[in-house]
Amino acid sequence: MKSEGPAMQYDFDLLIDRRHSDSSKWNYYPEDVLPMWTADMDFRAAAPVIDALHRRVEHGVFGYCMESAELRAAIVERLERLYCWHVLPEEIVFQAGVVFGFNRACNAVGSPGDGVLVQPPVYPPMLSAAGRNRMVRNESELVRRPDGSYEIDFSSFEAAITDRTRLFILCNPHNPVGRVFQRGELEKMAEICLRRNVLICSDEIHCDLVFAGAQHAPIASLSPEIHRQTITLFAASKSYNIPGLHCSIAVVPQPELRRRLQVAEPPFFPEVNALGFTATLAAYRDGQEWLQQALAYLETNRNTVVEFVNSELPGIRTHAPEATYLAWLDCRGSGISGNPCKFFLERARIAFSDGSHFGKGGEGFVRLNFACPRPRLLEALRRMKSAVAGL
Repeated sequence: MKSEGPAMQYDFDLLIDRRHSDSSKWNYYPEDVLPMWTADMDFRAAAPVIDALHRRVEHGVFGYCMESAELRAAIVERLERLYCWHVLPEEIVFQAGVVFGFNRACNAVGSPGDGVLVQPPVYPPMLSAAGRNRMVRNESELVRRPDGSYEIDFSSFEAAITDRTRLFILCNPHNPVGRVFQRGELEKMAEICLRRNVLICSDEIHCDLVFAGAQHAPIASLSPEIHRQTITLFAASKSYNIPGLHCSIAVVPQPELRRRLQVAEPPFFPEVNALGFTATLAAYRDGQEWLQQALAYLETNRNTVVEFVNSELPGIRTHAPEATYLAWLDCRGSGISGNPCKFFLERARIAFSDGSHFGKGGEGFVRLNFACPRPRLLEALRRMKSAVAGL
């Protein structure tokens, strides 16, 4: 819970120079390119997080570390308060990132040749997890509705499961399509997985970035049976813009599975560092004010993108994401010849994420990160309009 203190108003319009820092987002491309690709925000982190990091640095000793009981308690309290989901402190496992989490899950439950089910178009590391662990990727492609939103084809979902499918990697809220799956959808996926003896690994890293009209429910919170059959992954990193500090959380109810997940030793699975623990506790304990203001700002940015794209960019369409700060733009009707990501990089000097990297159903799309000051977002949209007008 947020501690008592004076209200603070954050300035999300502030243009911060990230080019002359160690930002991979801003330094991967030449200086004339606007980076709208990698999923981090261009906003200054919450004051309580920065203050907590200052205090930790001033302590001056940076030996080997471990999480505090206070952090475990804060996570347990948060899950109970937000989702009525009762998690025991010992069910929590800390790791350096959710990508490590679903790779660890593959390693823990599968053998070479076993299957991993995914729902493309989806976050690229989910697509590569099976191969990295010498497993086979099973796919059930999400279905795009006429309005640009997506739904699950449950016949395809069950048909994709084979006798050797061991793991389903769920992305909810979904990256890149922005869906927050409803309770009925989650229950149906879980029922199939439990009946077919498939473990669920649910990446819920965007769970705090849900807009008005949608409600996130952790799939593991639906019933004790689903809880026991699920590894749930989340972090403060996306929500509070601290991904570079590498701290994430897994809820793993089964003791034997927790043991198997923790067998792998660094460097293959690096450990969380002291500043990651510090920032996560400060964010969850004192960062709600910042998060609420950020969400309101992001929702306006989202609406700006959707309105502009659908009215000012002929042949390009998008649907308002229910969560995340990522817009999924369908460029297939625009007349762009070839890869739209390459087109916008060359003609507009904007870097987007290439939709083809998200697997089946991603060709002809780009993913736009709108977590930036609005003047910068409007500049990107103007550049896009000029580029499309030249077709």
